[in-house]
Amino acid sequence: ACGTGGMLSVAKEHLIDKAKTPKGIANVEDLVLLNGQELLSQNYALCKADMMLKGEVKSNITHGNSLIPDIESVNDDGDQHANQKFDYMISNPPFGVDWGEYKNDVEKLATSRYQWGTPPSNDGSLLFLQTMIEKMKPVKDGGSKIAVLFNGSPLSNGDATQSESEIRRNILENDLIDTIVMVPDQMFYNTGIYTYIWLLNNNKPAHKKDQVLIINARDQFEKEPKSFGNKRNRITDDNRKWIDQQYEAWEENEYCKKFHTKDFAFHKVNVVFWQEDENGKQLWITEPFDVQLNNGNANKKLDLYGDMTFYIAIASPYKENETIDIEVNFTGETAFETLVAQTLKAKVPQLKESPAKDIKAWFKKQDKEVIYNHRHYIVDNEYIPFDRTANDKEAYINNFLAKEIDYEIIKWQEYDQLGYEILPNKYFYIYKEPTASDTLIEEFWKLEEEAETLLNQIRSL
Repeated sequence: ACGTGGMLSVAKEHLIDKAKTPKGIANVEDLVLLNGQELLSQNYALCKADMMLKGEVKSNITHGNSLIPDIESVNDDGDQHANQKFDYMISNPPFGVDWGEYKNDVEKLATSRYQWGTPPSNDGSLLFLQTMIEKMKPVKDGGSKIAVLFNGSPLSNGDATQSESEIRRNILENDLIDTIVMVPDQMFYNTGIYTYIWLLNNNKPAHKKDQVLIINARDQFEKEPKSFGNKRNRITDDNRKWIDQQYEAWEENEYCKKFHTKDFAFHKVNVVFWQEDENGKQLWITEPFDVQLNNGNANKKLDLYGDMTFYIAIASPYKENETIDIEVNFTGETAFETLVAQTLKAKVPQLKESPAKDIKAWFKKQDKEVIYNHRHYIVDNEYIPFDRTANDKEAYINNFLAKEIDYEIIKWQEYDQLGYEILPNKYFYIYKEPTASDTLIEEFWKLEEEAETLLNQIRSL
């Protein structure tokens, strides 16, 4: 996704500017080799032409789809840099790219490049990121750094255990994220959305281990003299210098916050609790009994709900188009099937002299409809921030649920994996006191007076 190569060219020009001395410039010219791949033929041609015009004869710009393997079983040209490792990688992949049409080819890398997961087919951002991560040099060889620009989706889309969260989990648990920069909106011709620069490093210095810096650079822009589509803002040299200073300082302030990698983790817990009305009275529900009616299943429901009442309509074998309706109050003191047999023995004359075991056998053979009345419950998911200081996870979750849920909890079950999400806007949110109602009323009446004055002026015309 190197596009027309603008980012590559600017990156090398930046290095040349920093070199300053003739020898340094010569080293940059000789040692910095530009590599890239582009899928769109027109962009690829423009990139190749630009490299030629700038004298980048050693550049390696290839054509093809960098997200899929370049093997015989794949019809299209795939990744032409599959076995290469790079020192630095930069990318601005297309937002929300749909990769569904080459899903089968992507899945050929499911156990290697994409072993952390594949995101939904309507957004390939995390495929691009994993492709770059695979091309990072090992730490023993100095490691690699990545800068990639995304929209907000890769930061938080996907629930715990889902692919996007799992990819973030592996990236964070492998301590690859260095910094995230919150970029101003209206920076692009075709969209005005907010974007984020991800900086990754697999060889972080000691003071950055397990740490992530988030820089709020939303205000670091100036207005374009003339808008270009949705592009109304631009980042100036002073803005870039400010961002660079925040990054180099690596200190918390009004615009920068540091997080441990586990601070982005959360427990997803499935909770079942009793439902009450506004007066705190237990609510009950009547619903079909959706499993086979026997002792075992009745006892399972009893363990969950407590006392229940069963309403059973049996198609009568004695009179056509009639039912035998019985009500069974089940508390567990007597076996369920025994209770049914006792109730039938008392109600059905034909069964009055039959032993209990025969009645039970008769009951099992009959067609019947069963509903039961039990205490009503709610099943919900709670999202609980991960606490690195909590030594007893179960006690921590219990205490959290007790504070958040006012009702009696029947049971809870945590999902297999921690979820991970990064929410920069939340971290920098500043609460603003709403305008007092008296002030709003006063402003309203002022507007009313102004409107009345205007109406009077119109009437006098």
